[in-house]
Amino acid sequence: MKTEELFREVIRITQHNLELIKAKLLPLSEAQLNWKKDLESWSVNEILAHLNQYATYYHKAFTRKITRTRFREPRENYISSPLGRSAWRSMKLGNARNVKRKFKAPRSYNPTYHPELVGKNELHTFEVGQNELLSIFEAARAVNIRKAKIPISISKIIRLRLGDAFLFVVYHNERHVQQALNLIDHPKFPKD
Repeated sequence: MKTEELFREVIRITQHNLELIKAKLLPLSEAQLNWKKDLESWSVNEILAHLNQYATYYHKAFTRKITRTRFREPRENYISSPLGRSAWRSMKLGNARNVKRKFKAPRSYNPTYHPELVGKNELHTFEVGQNELLSIFEAARAVNIRKAKIPISISKIIRLRLGDAFLFVVYHNERHVQQALNLIDHPKFPKD
């Protein structure tokens, strides 16, 4: 794929997430943001807290790598590594905007095990984070996103190419925004 295509994809999805947040989630009441369909499911606030925890790690890792990398020559073409392709494909929604494969969130990123992860304004934090991510993508245009690598959040040993990590994070965000939209479309979701 062309490097520019990768940037267009991650920017398009991130901007779409922002549009969905503003249209569908910002108008929700506190009761709606905290509603759960059952004990095992997450509320909208918990979904956003999960995403915000990932953003805390990945946005710092992205920024640090972009500013410190020695690979300053962007390339026209981008090639995913087999590991990277597998990681981001596992997060990508199906054609019907459905989850193809379910995963258990790591305990440290799971608000069910760590309710303290859920803050007072997860929606605002997520919105700010998505705008920050757009700025990170712009800064990354000046580096080789194939050569620059970052460790993944659950293992400092396993490293992904920066481009693969961008796709992983963006598809992960899209997946959970869709989860939140599915929750508010639930027949028992509170009206106010």
